[in-house]
Parts: sequence; structure tokens; C-alpha cells
Amino acid sequence: MVTLALNPADQKAGYFYVWMAAVCALIAFGAFAPTYWLQLPAGTFVGPPLLHIHGALFFAWTLLLFSQTALAANGRLDSHGAWGLAGISLATAMVVVGVAASIHTLTTGLAAGYGDASRAFLILPLSAIALFAGFFVAAVSNIRRPEVHKRFMLLATISLLQAAMGRIFFILATGGGPGMRPGLGPPPPLFIGLVPSLILELMIVAGIVYDWRTRGRPHPVWLIGAVVMTAVILLRGPFAATRAWLAFADALAHIAS
Repeated sequence: MVTLALNPADQKAGYFYVWMAAVCALIAFGAFAPTYWLQLPAGTFVGPPLLHIHGALFFAWTLLLFSQTALAANGRLDSHGAWGLAGISLATAMVVVGVAASIHTLTTGLAAGYGDASRAFLILPLSAIALFAGFFVAAVSNIRRPEVHKRFMLLATISLLQAAMGRIFFILATGGGPGMRPGLGPPPPLFIGLVPSLILELMIVAGIVYDWRTRGRPHPVWLIGAVVMTAVILLRGPFAATRAWLAFADALAHIAS
């Protein structure tokens, strides 16, 4: 095993990403605690095995990110690279299972008679998965450019936290309770997802501010991420009401049936 020595400035910058990864993990685990983790030992969680697989993969990602940032910050780039190969497999599985879980929620909603509300709501999880996949591919494509790679990897993770932040608002609105979780009742209006998703962009703002203080200017990756993520968040609502999207949702539901 090779351990590289980092100069103090690089090491300090590396630990910023460790803290950011820790925040991502805390948001993911904390937000899902009332509607998933605490329901498991109580036996009140309602859902098929697919959702457990989905949860295991997505939570594993936050732990892997934390581990990877810690390895990089301590100069253990050989181990970081080795685990990165596992990360590619994990991310691929996350996209496949994430899409499958989204379609399951759609078909469940259609079977319950929620119609176009379920078809429109599908755009929330699928757009988050698409953002994750796009940022992840950008990160892997820039693996030899660490300053670009680590920022895109963090953006990929931030995009996944939209569901977690939405759970926080769900608990605040409903008070929670045994067996309660999003997806069991009528889909909420899409505008409800605006505020939770936009709040997450404060993490991008944190990256921009940190760059400004340490580099004198924000890295372009943060700006690209902010523009792309904001555009998706603001435009998915209007697009979900179009005939094209509703037909696309029906096609996915037909394939799954």
C-alpha cells in the first residue's frame, strides 16, 4: 500500500470534502430515520423487498463517499482508486434499482386510481437519478483531474439527497407515525418538491464560498452544477404536465406490467 504525503494546504482542502460527505450521510440517514430506519425494528415499514435493496444501495453510497473522501484527504490514493472501481459498480446498480423503484411507485399509484398525479410525480425521482448519473459520469470522466473529479462526485451525491430532504418536509407536514411514508397515499403536488430541492443547493453555495476563500474564485464545476440542478428543479414541474411526459410514464408502466 502506498501512502502519499500531502502538503498542509492540500490536506486542509481535502478535509473540507470529508466534512461535506459527512453532512450528506447525516442528511440521508437522519431524514429517513422516521419513515424507514426506525420502522424496521418496529415492523411497521410497508413496502416490497425492492425498496429495501434500494435503501441499502443508496445509503451505502453515502458511506462510500465519506470513506473515499477520508482516504483521499489522507493521501491514500491507491486505496481510494481501488474502492473507486467498486463505486462504479455501486452507482450502476443504484441507477437501475432507482429507476425500478420509481416505476414501482408509479404502478402502485396508478393501481390506486391516482392517474395523472402519479404519472407527473414520476419526474421527481427520475430527474434526481438522471442528475446523479450525469454528474457521476462527469466525475469518472475526469478521474485524472482531481479538482474536477471530487466536485462532480459531491454534486452527484447532493442530487440524490432530494428524496431525503423531501422526507423531512413530509414529517413536518404529517407528523409521521407508524408505517407512514411517502408513496402510500396520493402523490403530492410537484411544487412541494421545489423548496426541499432548492435548500440542498446551499451545499453547492458552501463549496463556492470555500473555493472563494481558498482559491480566490469558485471552481467552474460548482457553477455548472448549480445551473444544471436549478434548471432541472424549476423546469420539471411544467414538463411533467405535458402530454409527452404523461405518455412516457404510461409507456414505463406498461413495460413494468
